[in-house]
Amino acid sequence: MKHLFAHFATKTSEWAGKPVVFILALMVVIVWAALGPFFGYSETWQLIINTGTTIITFLMVFVLQNAQTRDTRAIQAKLNEIILTSHAENRFIGIENLDEEELKRLDELVAKAAKGRGETEACRVSESIEAASSRKAEPKKRRVSAKPAKQR
Repeated sequence: MKHLFAHFATKTSEWAGKPVVFILALMVVIVWAALGPFFGYSETWQLIINTGTTIITFLMVFVLQNAQTRDTRAIQAKLNEIILTSHAENRFIGIENLDEEELKRLDELVAKAAKGRGETEACRVSESIEAASSRKAEPKKRRVSAKPAKQR
């Protein structure tokens, strides 16, 4: 059943992302709007589009989230493999588990290092990743500096 839903979610998200599906949805809205004068713009006329779009949106959220989560995990596994088989810092593995503030700070540090700040800045980035990862792993009340991560 689990694999059946994954297959269904993948196919549905591929189908829903096609331009023809957008055009079809747009045509439904245009037909609905054109029927407004015929139904006197009644509450029933409004309820039809509201109910239909709400149901479709509600169901599509779960389908698309499933497909996106699997895609993200696959990409993350591929990136981890690239890191492990290259000369990149192994410390970058698992940073997707950092909170938003820590990721933003890390992104700023990596951007500075990439602009040619040199090896010193890159070392600070690695230390920052290490510190953020150790804070994430330790209880909030007690923070102890972590040992350096093993490098290649």
